[in-house]
Amino acid sequence: MLPEEVKKRITKLRHEIEQHNYNYYKLNRPTISDFEFDAIMGDLIALENKFPQFSDPNSPTQRVGSDISREFQQVLHQYPMLSLSNSYSEAEVVEFVQRVEKFSGETPDYVCELKLDGTSISLIYREGELQRAVTRGDGEKGDDVTANVRTIRSVPLKLQGDYPASFEIRGEIVMPFSVFDELNRERSEQGEQLFANPRNAASGTLKMQNSSVVASRKLDAYFYYILGENLPEDGHYELLQMAAEWGFQISPHARKCKDAEAILNYLTTWDQKREGLPFATDGVVIKVNSKRVQEEIGFTAKSPRWAIAYKFKAERVATKLLSVDFQVGRTGAVTPVANLEPVQLGGTVVKRASLHNADVIEGLGLYLNDIVYVEKGGEIIPKIVGVDTSQRDVASTPVQFIRNCPECNTILVREEGEAAWYCPNEDECPPLIKGKIEHFISRKAMNVDGLGSETIDLLYQQGLVRNVADLYELKKEQLISLDRMGDKSADRILEGLRNTREIPFERVIFALGIRYVGETVAKKLAKAIKSIDLLMQADLATLTSVDEIGVKIAESIVDWFSKEQHLELIERLRGADLKLVTEIRQAEGATEKLKGLSFVISGIFQKFSRDELKADIELHGGKNVSGISAKTSYLIAGENIGPSKLEKATSLKIPIISEENYVQLTN
Repeated sequence: MLPEEVKKRITKLRHEIEQHNYNYYKLNRPTISDFEFDAIMGDLIALENKFPQFSDPNSPTQRVGSDISREFQQVLHQYPMLSLSNSYSEAEVVEFVQRVEKFSGETPDYVCELKLDGTSISLIYREGELQRAVTRGDGEKGDDVTANVRTIRSVPLKLQGDYPASFEIRGEIVMPFSVFDELNRERSEQGEQLFANPRNAASGTLKMQNSSVVASRKLDAYFYYILGENLPEDGHYELLQMAAEWGFQISPHARKCKDAEAILNYLTTWDQKREGLPFATDGVVIKVNSKRVQEEIGFTAKSPRWAIAYKFKAERVATKLLSVDFQVGRTGAVTPVANLEPVQLGGTVVKRASLHNADVIEGLGLYLNDIVYVEKGGEIIPKIVGVDTSQRDVASTPVQFIRNCPECNTILVREEGEAAWYCPNEDECPPLIKGKIEHFISRKAMNVDGLGSETIDLLYQQGLVRNVADLYELKKEQLISLDRMGDKSADRILEGLRNTREIPFERVIFALGIRYVGETVAKKLAKAIKSIDLLMQADLATLTSVDEIGVKIAESIVDWFSKEQHLELIERLRGADLKLVTEIRQAEGATEKLKGLSFVISGIFQKFSRDELKADIELHGGKNVSGISAKTSYLIAGENIGPSKLEKATSLKIPIISEENYVQLTN
């Protein structure tokens, strides 16, 4: 067969298989048997193997996956993947609708969709072909899992119909209950640990290195949100219907609702019907339908203002409390965990439940062998919510919170105003030591690729690491001596540690794990106090003069630097060449032309996207604000500007300028 004939045959087979996949997964109307489908696929696989010059990453043959191990790369999201605000009552849903109408000055339509309990995914398409699949990660960046996602048959590799040239679509990857039950049955027969629930199984499967195993797990995917600069519709619901025509699996249960009453009817309906669904769902997502109104309402730092997740009321079951364990976390907080007689709850078997703290134990009045009521908080974490005292055995004894650390026997402490008891032995208690190291190497801190909790535990047990500075003295031969550690993995860890020399000072501060010093506080400290030496010398007055630093945080910082072992640690980190000073960098093109001015932007623009315009304002020293007030300097108005913002700016006599006027301000 001539090369041109081979190429033509391969193209024809691919088109046939893509159409059969569409008929089966999208239309639910297969036109050939599984045997016939497998025969066509076999022909295509044979041709592609014989003629590798015609390979295509989006060929249907990629559905079977590969047994080649792949390491995941980190990818920045073009649009941050924010979480949703949760509500647990109908009253909160009504308040959400009222807030939307207040912010927008309109009465928009809403879309209600079932909230699937799986793992989030973002797909990028260019010219109708899947280019990249990225996990949610930390919301700003995630793992590139394209090879694994290509194995999911409900994910279209090539689109049909009239689709945009470039766009991003987000969805949820789930494991149906039937697949989950079969997987756990197989694992039980093989003596392997069972998955806790379908969500964990889906998430764990998606992050496997071997895509052929991923293919065998029969994951499914539903899509719920489209992003891009030139989308063909303003309506979210309308875009979803178009996406279904392109080949995406969209939930058939999504509905457009006119008002709060229609939304509440939807919630009531699905609270009753959800048990019959083939996959796990833990609530309903409610979104403003219009993209224009979404942009008008905007975002908080963590979530969109135009969407909310309503969580269904938790299922409750009764079982026996067998015993209570006490676990020590990274911060030293001691958490009581109840061991229960196994019981079915929300589609999974529950054996343990959180008791949170000493006050919860006291409030419940728990005795050993009590019959207790267990719920899944937000449908995820089991917790004990009550006790059936009528069935209590007279010989039972009350559950007592411990007074000494279960790991190092140090007397626990409890600070005024706090619920948790802590182990104060932060530099000698094993869980605290390992926890501090795990925090240090985490993504938002020093981001050391290749190191995880299991490796940290092995390094600690072997006596190779006792604090974060020890990491920088590790040798390749020491790493290779660990279980399941090869040359490449060891090199990856050492390279990751070398890369930490480029991590900015603010993240080094955060990585130290000083109590109450989170990401935001670390940024404030690095900006105001320019070096580790100045931070070590800072007193309470100096620290509390920093924006958002209160007495409690300041005291914790002073206390941390008062300890000799911490000063020694800093010197060792200095010797490892970490950045212990704030670097002042002038962004290219930065000016102070807009210093002291605040801007509200509204509408659609030609020269800039909204995010680009905001970035440009900050580049020139200006400030972006979400709402118009008497202190607003300018409203930048684009096409389809929200009427409420326009009306308010006019009433307050705020200057309203165009995109062109703005450009003149910065030239």
